[in-house]
Amino acid sequence: MKETQLHDYEAFVEEHKEETIELLKQWASIPAPSHQEEQKALAVRDWLRVQGAGTAFIDEAGNVVFEMGCEDAEKVILFMAHLDVVFPDTEPFVIREEDGKLFAPGIGDDTANLVQLMMTVKYILTRGLKPPKGLGLVFAANTCEEGLGNLKGSRYLCTKWGSRIAAFLSLDGYTGWIVTKAVGSQRYEITVGTEGGHSYSAFGNPNAIHILSGIIQQLYSVRLPKEAKTTYNVGTIEGGTTINSIAQKASMTYEFRSESHECLHKMEEFLNSVIQSAQKAGWDVELTTLGIRPCNQGVDEARLEALSLCCQKVLERYETAAPKTKASSTDANIPLSMGIPACTVGCVKGGGAHTREEWIWIDSMVPGQKAALGMILSIIYDGYGDPGVTR
Repeated sequence: MKETQLHDYEAFVEEHKEETIELLKQWASIPAPSHQEEQKALAVRDWLRVQGAGTAFIDEAGNVVFEMGCEDAEKVILFMAHLDVVFPDTEPFVIREEDGKLFAPGIGDDTANLVQLMMTVKYILTRGLKPPKGLGLVFAANTCEEGLGNLKGSRYLCTKWGSRIAAFLSLDGYTGWIVTKAVGSQRYEITVGTEGGHSYSAFGNPNAIHILSGIIQQLYSVRLPKEAKTTYNVGTIEGGTTINSIAQKASMTYEFRSESHECLHKMEEFLNSVIQSAQKAGWDVELTTLGIRPCNQGVDEARLEALSLCCQKVLERYETAAPKTKASSTDANIPLSMGIPACTVGCVKGGGAHTREEWIWIDSMVPGQKAALGMILSIIYDGYGDPGVTR
């Protein structure tokens, strides 16, 4: 990247820092549970159109999308930040400012990063920048990254563009990390049904809670695969009606995670064996898949490293310490599972993610936005989106 462009985008960020904070306050107040992001999506789409992105639209998955030069492009680069927050609220959030911080549920995960991405689009539009010949750009405020959203938005866009995707960057989380490896997960609901009855007069009838507790004990006896870190968890459990009724129904949610497809497969086989054993014993047990998040598969490591180093080089300019690479579960799981080089990077400093006390440092929005702009411009114009270039 030329020094003149670097100074230009840094000046842009400084000039628009008050606008950035006001935009953050507006969007952070809008409730956006997974699968219910419509209100926030409309706000983002309308804002984009005012900035000059007249073709911005909301797609079938609820993503807000702005495309540049994609019609005849051989390759495209996807840039995204997610709309949804982890909380189920449908009423506006109250934004609180205190001691240089902004507090609101979901303000750092991921509204601050969403603002950073959209302000990057504004910069590109105000400067009249165009993608290199043969390369299209897709900017998206995507849906359903959190929880049981099951990466719906990312999955839709990656399926749409498929092998045409040269690179993928997601802005998510706090600064200090570059996610280059996907932690895959498989999530299920396990439900047990019985005849039930009165706790005294029907005593001896099978109890769904008792049967389910036995299944939990079996699941927790698993010998974990050793090829990669693998975890499991029963997250919720519910069932029964009253203290004097034999439970007719009980259910739980269960997940396992790993960076390895092989380990996930072994955990799936074990789960199926436990369920089949309970069914053979005569119990009414139902297994329902809630979501599957895949991990890395078939990624060109040289291209992935080039993309990661591109991000790292820019981040080091604006951070006090060099960012580290790590594995995590993000929107990048989908492209990484398709063999597409992808990274997830945070462009704000804060804490308390996934709590109602979440906060961000207001002053971190300026260096974070400079980092976002620098990474995106470098990926576009320095050849990192070209599959034929390895740097």
